[in-house]
Amino acid sequence: MMYFDQEKIWLAVGFFGQALFGLRFIVQMIMSERKRRSVVPTMFWYFSVCGGSITLVYALYKGDPVFIVGQVAGLFVYVRNLYLIHQHKLQQIVE
Repeated sequence: MMYFDQEKIWLAVGFFGQALFGLRFIVQMIMSERKRRSVVPTMFWYFSVCGGSITLVYALYKGDPVFIVGQVAGLFVYVRNLYLIHQHKLQQIVE
């Protein structure tokens, strides 16, 4: 049986969350460049939710209340934006 250093695994989880979170900026930049104007694609919010959730798990493991509150607040905003986007799409279908 292999032994895994728990600290290293959690560090990898934290970096993975940050990497997903950082990808949202790359997606936003690419889309803005393509459209030649500033845009925030839906994928930006999905990367925000995924990266923020994984980073929150890491923050919970570390027990850092400042980090935890910041991630929870951010997740509320990301999920709310996705909700508004999907509500708008549903309204367009109905109209």
